[in-house]
Amino acid sequence: MDARSRGIVVFGGGTATNSLVDVFESIRESRNCWLSYVIPISDNGGSSSELIRVFGGPGIGDIRSRLVRLIPGSETDAERASLKELFNYRLSSDPTQARLQWLDIVEGRAELWINISSEKRELIRSVFNLVNLEIVKRARPSSVFNFSKASIGNLFLTGGRVFTGSLESAIYLLSTICLADGTYITGQNSISHPSAPTSLPDDEQLPQQQHLRREMDEHDRIEDATLPGSLPTLRKQYINFSKADEEDLPARIERIWYINPYGHEIWPLANPKVLDAIRRAGAVIYSIGSLYTSIIPSLVLRGVGAVLADPGVRYKVLILNSSVDRETGPSTEPLTATGFVRAIARAAAQSQGDFAVGDEKSMSKGEVSSYVTHLVYLEGEGAPKVNKEELAALGIDCIRVYGRRVNGMLKYDEAGLARTLEAVIGKPEMARSRRNTSGQ
Repeated sequence: MDARSRGIVVFGGGTATNSLVDVFESIRESRNCWLSYVIPISDNGGSSSELIRVFGGPGIGDIRSRLVRLIPGSETDAERASLKELFNYRLSSDPTQARLQWLDIVEGRAELWINISSEKRELIRSVFNLVNLEIVKRARPSSVFNFSKASIGNLFLTGGRVFTGSLESAIYLLSTICLADGTYITGQNSISHPSAPTSLPDDEQLPQQQHLRREMDEHDRIEDATLPGSLPTLRKQYINFSKADEEDLPARIERIWYINPYGHEIWPLANPKVLDAIRRAGAVIYSIGSLYTSIIPSLVLRGVGAVLADPGVRYKVLILNSSVDRETGPSTEPLTATGFVRAIARAAAQSQGDFAVGDEKSMSKGEVSSYVTHLVYLEGEGAPKVNKEELAALGIDCIRVYGRRVNGMLKYDEAGLARTLEAVIGKPEMARSRRNTSGQ
């Protein structure tokens, strides 16, 4: 099967990739092919941190964000609009007010239920009632659930997971209620947002470390507040954080890996559906977003690198971020486009156990281009620097796209980006036309 007639797999996180959903959908329609998203479940910031603290399990914020973003818009379907508003709704930042809002939703009295049919309302409420019961069961005088800024969609997915014992079933339930059709495949906070250290030396401790040690001891004394063996960093609330005015990390990130609740490194196997989707894809797109906490967590899973390296996946396109963030600093020496490409290739290679820390520069042209074949980028102040000659030596084709500034930030023009991606990946009818011409 020609690569141009196969589907597309998009690696990405939440907010940033959500801004390009319409671009990817337009390409899917023009190619008349399937489109799958691979989304990490490692985010432990915001309201997800409270759900992880109380219920354990994966971070679901990015999954909920994508599902809600994919609910088709409609000016004539009031129920669909209300469902989108419901699952995208966040409770008040005041814990007391948030709890009252939550009870109004659970009891079916909130205005959010307007225009939602009774059969769907009662199905959704049954999940809300279950998660509310579990919250009450887990409450202790020293540890209660904080509803501040809680996402209603996150609470629904948690309730669905608790009821079925399967995150995929919870995703299926929400998509069945809200979406007409589609395929969905399914510790960030300490990296992308400033926080206290998550590990401590055994020798003499600094005042900040001593404070953290006392804080961890306090968490240990909370009765049944967390699952046995939960890491101290997962016992803390990260409901309030800001991406603005962040300080540089002490050093550049070298590697991302998974750990179990006791802090030991583990090598999880990727979801088989993810591996199957990549095998059947003609193109893979690494979307904009956080490099180390939205893209790489999916690439380091066992099995991903091997299927990405398969020549059958002909096009592997990195859409480069338009700015440098805390993860790709420090600000005095930010990561270049070549650094982005090598980080992706290195993570995919590590999923096969091929490279140790510090060996990414030893990867050859063929090894790097096994995972990234094209780079799409914007050029402007604050954007990562692109050395086309350096990337060409690694086997990477570079395509510059014109963007625009919105509120001072450089953004991709959706129509221009869509045209560029179609030019790279190609339309099936274009490929057929060329084959017919060459055969005459």
